[in-house]
Amino acid sequence: MKTQKPKLPLLKAATAIQVIIIIVGLLFSLIANAQNKQSNKLEPLPRDLEIQLALSALPPHLRDGATVYVLNPDKGFEVARKGTNEFHTFVSRNGDDAMRGSWPLKEYRKDILYPISFDAAGAKAIMPVFFDIAKMQAEGTDPVKLKQIIQERYKTQYYKAPERAGVSYMLSPVLRTYVNPDAQEMVLTANVPHIMYYAPNVTNQDVGGAKPAPGSDYPFVILTGPHGYTIQFLGEKEKKAVTKEYEPMLKRLCQINELWCLPKTATPATHIHH
Repeated sequence: MKTQKPKLPLLKAATAIQVIIIIVGLLFSLIANAQNKQSNKLEPLPRDLEIQLALSALPPHLRDGATVYVLNPDKGFEVARKGTNEFHTFVSRNGDDAMRGSWPLKEYRKDILYPISFDAAGAKAIMPVFFDIAKMQAEGTDPVKLKQIIQERYKTQYYKAPERAGVSYMLSPVLRTYVNPDAQEMVLTANVPHIMYYAPNVTNQDVGGAKPAPGSDYPFVILTGPHGYTIQFLGEKEKKAVTKEYEPMLKRLCQINELWCLPKTATPATHIHH
């Protein structure tokens, strides 16, 4: 007895249903990816404010000649103004400290914000980490995956230590970032203008550093590894002068996001990175 072949209309109907199922699946996948990518996006700061905030990281004599970058949430950092000296400055919204420790980076925080600058050595060795993070976030990379990628790059020495001694200024009167990213993901807003000197692969114990704390009279080492730094805070007189200079800028930031308002009480004596 011969087996009857399915009628052609039935075959066409079955094929059509399969095609529809595939198309619907693809649409759901595209929508999910688009939503995930959108959730990774950061709300940009007003351009003039971002430039002013970036420049506040630097001492006055370096501001006019510095190269300034702004964040394009769709692409990453872009040059806003090409400089004439060898200093580079920008506002980090998710930096290298988020890649520290074993805790999972479950989501991209929207409240991280800290102006940071680098000399030529730091711009070559350290700044690419920040720019890679911003680019991958803009592309929709899952935050857990991104942290894994960055940590693997450190392990394989894709990111190298600065080739010489140098300096990273963080003289802005405001920052919000991780308190102790080597251990956990707590963040804090603080007024701690400071200078960072490159100290690759040096520990605080190696140099007899002070206890890492805001307002310390003596320097200490943070972020031990190829991109470690020795920190020196500005004195109270200098800090008050910087804060007064940027009062209008601080007011604008506070109006945009209350988490960027300076604390009304003194910053607690905890380990502030960057």
